[in-house]
Amino acid sequence: MKKAGILTIILLAGFCWAQESSGFQPASTNVWGAEYPRVDSAGKVQIRVKAPDATKVKLNFWSGPKVDMEKQPDGFWTVTTTPLVPGLHYYTLIIDGAEVSDTNSQAFFGGGKYASAVEVPEPGSTYYSIQDVPHGQVREVWYNSKVTGTWRHALVYLPPNYDTQTKARYPVLYLQHGGGEDETGWIRQGHANVILDNLIAAGSCKPMIIVMAYGYARRAGQAAPDLTGKPFGSPEMMKAIQDMSAAFEDDVTQALIPYIDQTFRTIPDRDHRAMAGLSLGGMQTFQITLNHLDLFSYIGGFSGAGGMLVLGDRKLDPKTDYNGVFADPAAFAKKVHLLWLGVGTKEPERMRAGLLRLHTSLQEANIQHVFYESPGTDHEWQTWRRDLKDFAPRLF
Repeated sequence: MKKAGILTIILLAGFCWAQESSGFQPASTNVWGAEYPRVDSAGKVQIRVKAPDATKVKLNFWSGPKVDMEKQPDGFWTVTTTPLVPGLHYYTLIIDGAEVSDTNSQAFFGGGKYASAVEVPEPGSTYYSIQDVPHGQVREVWYNSKVTGTWRHALVYLPPNYDTQTKARYPVLYLQHGGGEDETGWIRQGHANVILDNLIAAGSCKPMIIVMAYGYARRAGQAAPDLTGKPFGSPEMMKAIQDMSAAFEDDVTQALIPYIDQTFRTIPDRDHRAMAGLSLGGMQTFQITLNHLDLFSYIGGFSGAGGMLVLGDRKLDPKTDYNGVFADPAAFAKKVHLLWLGVGTKEPERMRAGLLRLHTSLQEANIQHVFYESPGTDHEWQTWRRDLKDFAPRLF
């Protein structure tokens, strides 16, 4: 009777889990053959992990639920979340205090490490999904940088027919990742290549080359700073960020751009060169482009335009900030064909307030620009996918 009772409990538990799972489908971000994580049409996510000897397992979505999982009689731990907003959500598992990745998920580089993620589809949205249209290619390149004294890595998107239309030349968008991510982010997490394929096929934007570079740099011979115990905002931390930004600026302008123009069929002038970036990449974009308007004429900041100015508490001073490039609105408009700012409506208040303040400051200074708000999204990839979808058709 005891064995029969235990079997009944196991069968009932399995039945209840199966009933709860109805309508759920494996996430597109799973490894091959993995049934979990699963997502339903409402955006709820089910996670299931085998840890028979664990005493406590917790699910940790970085920008979402942090909930205890329940142990099942078969040694699996399970949980069903509340609905999540559409997009890519990083998460880890806390198993008896140890933070680990979910082996059922693909690994994505974010937060300075490889982590799990689950894709929650956006109902009715196809702009970042692979369609039956001509596809471009993403290639890996290495370039030798005298600025850093190292070989540097980048990904390059080439539009459809690049290899067959051998006399065609193309404008270039330099597209940067955010802090804690790397040059793979815009392809693996952001699907930038798919977004461009679909936009080009629809006739919504011009064919272009996109360059996605590794955004961290240190000058040749410069030792890494010891930031142990130094909080964000400390003088030591800010000095390190400034040094890295200056080194990356020189790497882009002195090494990367010349390499790209020598290697690919670009149109190598400022009227056909753009730069945009998300978060840290948006800060880098403003610094590099506004210091080098001889090289760039299209500028995009995705949740990061303005950098420390946005994170501070003051408004833009058009006469002094960025070496006074905003002091003469008419002159700026002649040089810059597009200045674009974007933010999600659910982003952290400090980030959102700072970008709204920058937007207002630019309006008051009569600087022509585009301000876009992604409805319902946080400091996350769905915001930046939407940003690219709006930004790219305005280029060139």
